[in-house]
Amino acid sequence: MARADEVFKSALVGKKIPILTLDNKWHRLFTQSEFTPELKGMEKTLNDMLKRQAKLNTETKELKKLKKKLMDEVVLLADAMGERPTKKQDKEMADHKRLIEECNEKMDAYEEELVELPRQINQLNNQLMLITMDVCYKKLQQNTKELSEIEEWISGIRRELKKKVVRKQEKEAVINRLYAYMHDIFGAEVIELFDMQYDPEEKYRRKETAAQAVSPEKQEAGQEKPAGEPEKAEQAAQPEKGAEPESKNT
Repeated sequence: MARADEVFKSALVGKKIPILTLDNKWHRLFTQSEFTPELKGMEKTLNDMLKRQAKLNTETKELKKLKKKLMDEVVLLADAMGERPTKKQDKEMADHKRLIEECNEKMDAYEEELVELPRQINQLNNQLMLITMDVCYKKLQQNTKELSEIEEWISGIRRELKKKVVRKQEKEAVINRLYAYMHDIFGAEVIELFDMQYDPEEKYRRKETAAQAVSPEKQEAGQEKPAGEPEKAEQAAQPEKGAEPESKNT
């Protein structure tokens, strides 16, 4: 609380702070672990003071009503007594005076307590505010620190990502150049012979095809392509047919 006393106490001077325990938002400022026994005790004490204040105000109003009723009855009783009051009238008058005196005594005590209670409530409420501000200040510091660490981590990831993107582009450029040079120097037949049928452009064509719907023209082209396979099969079978006469001549 030392920090709260130094930093926040001066800010509360002359300020009317709302009763914290009556505001549900105040409870939301604390986690279950942060709502310590000290806070629970202060909350209960403050609520008890508020209940006592409300009770005193209610009872004071009731006493004022009772006193007024007794005073009105005393006036009527005095008129009825005349110069020679009966014993019963004297007793009633004495009882009324006693009750009026008791009302006055209670109202004086209640008034004195009602003067002191708001000061005590305000003092305890300010203490509760100081603790609240201290807890919130620590939470703000902790969250600000964690936020800075997260932002630093994100910045590092972004820098690393940029480096990876540049390296990716460099690798792709090297692969494209190598494939182009090898294709130009050795030719497609040699490349196929050595099973070097890596076409970088085909890689990206496959990605585009997977990301987009296949157009009708591409579907037709895909259906026509297998038609060339029987022709290759017939060409491959022709030497076998030509070999039959040679076996007969021998």
